[in-house]
Amino acid sequence: MDKIAFASFGSKAKPYVLTVAVQLGFAVASIFALASFNIGMSRFVFIVYRNIIAAITLAPFAWFIERKARPKMTLTVFLQIMALAFLEPVIDQGFTFLGMQYTSASFTSILYNSVPSITFFLAVIFRIEQVNIKQIRSIAKVIGTLVTFAGALLMIIYKGPQIHLFYSPNNAHHHAGSHDTQTLKHWVSGTLFLLCGCFAWSSFFILQSITLKKYPAEMSLSTLICFVGALESSAVALVAEHNSGIGVWALGWDFRLYGPLYMGVVTSGITYYVQGLVLQSRGPVFFTAFNPICMIATCALGSFLFGEQLHLGSIIGAVIIAIGLYSVVWGKAKDYSSATTIMPPSPVTMKQIEAEQLPITSSDHM
Repeated sequence: MDKIAFASFGSKAKPYVLTVAVQLGFAVASIFALASFNIGMSRFVFIVYRNIIAAITLAPFAWFIERKARPKMTLTVFLQIMALAFLEPVIDQGFTFLGMQYTSASFTSILYNSVPSITFFLAVIFRIEQVNIKQIRSIAKVIGTLVTFAGALLMIIYKGPQIHLFYSPNNAHHHAGSHDTQTLKHWVSGTLFLLCGCFAWSSFFILQSITLKKYPAEMSLSTLICFVGALESSAVALVAEHNSGIGVWALGWDFRLYGPLYMGVVTSGITYYVQGLVLQSRGPVFFTAFNPICMIATCALGSFLFGEQLHLGSIIGAVIIAIGLYSVVWGKAKDYSSATTIMPPSPVTMKQIEAEQLPITSSDHM
């Protein structure tokens, strides 16, 4: 009896444990990326290697698992894959890493909690999401989106005094003069770059939801996006680093290898599989509700390892964004429960409901 009770508890706890592990994995990914940039690795080259490794990691699983379910490739789907690869690996990752270098990994993690709300905003524009002001869940999503934007805006216009977490005096030189005009310009520019990355990532979700209806093989689609993204980002890197010589592409037994390897294998390989298990059992709303764990872990690791300092504006903005996030998540949860109530759960209808749910998180970002 005890064994049965323990097994039942383990089954119920499994989604929570896996989701927390994934969020911690995302936090470590941010630290690995920043460590790679701190030793001089080009962010353009980093993106290329990260997506090559991700494609190699995902390809065997996509080939065997979806070999019978993979639909035929069409010209429309191929063009959409090219657009998806440009939005996520090229634009999103490029602006995100640039913004991270100008601000911090902690700040980046905080601001990216606004992605679900931006996704909802774009989904309304493209009529993927419907808004009914007579429904509380629609009002909650609209208010949550506005609150999230308010939090992001606050983080742009107000920096405030420094907040020390695990700040090490040994890293003080890195933050000396952080209130001077040049650093403030970098902070504002970095925030704007991160917001561009947020919009690119949200746009990726919109197009992804459209593409999956024509090409319903998620792992194969992710593999192709990573592969095409590696090709497109290679072209960008060759242009951006044309004066740097062949040495810029060199890898070593340091974070120039560990960073792309970790993000390619863990955040695009293992994490993709684990996230898929959670999404199948509990849905995207459950998974997204744990996003602040990544934010908290990234802030703690960034402060402890790199001496990153948060500012009062970031703390207040994080709280406001989290409130907006949960308002949107609550509205999406009501949408999901309403859909499952109207349509009795069967293997076919449940799969249709999951396919029609707008993605509000991603397996291949950080």
